[in-house]
Amino acid sequence: MSSERPAFIMCVCTGKCPGFGKMDIWDFINTVRMALPVQYGIIHPQLCEEDGDRYLEDVLKPNQKFFIGGCAPTMQYKLFRDAFQKRNLDVKGDLVPIDVRDMTTEEAIGRVSEELKKHGYHLE
Repeated sequence: MSSERPAFIMCVCTGKCPGFGKMDIWDFINTVRMALPVQYGIIHPQLCEEDGDRYLEDVLKPNQKFFIGGCAPTMQYKLFRDAFQKRNLDVKGDLVPIDVRDMTTEEAIGRVSEELKKHGYHLE
């Protein structure tokens, strides 16, 4: 594990996905970026589109884990594989996909916090 905090990206499927209906996305991302041990937290409207690939190619860097909140982990591995490969990163090792659909804001924050702890990132 790198000593650098991981990045956190929330993919909201255009903001219209019913799977995010119980979550206040803005409260969620503000809590993640301010209260959890992440380098930054951002929201992207749809990482699986071409601009999402371009965004990932711009921000992905070696020795930093990327936690992505969004859809099913198996889908995230498939959707983001090419962007990780273009940056010579291992999608299975450098990406931590977190399914936060159908959760309240508090449940999603709890899930992200658990995943961070599981990967060795703790509040200071």
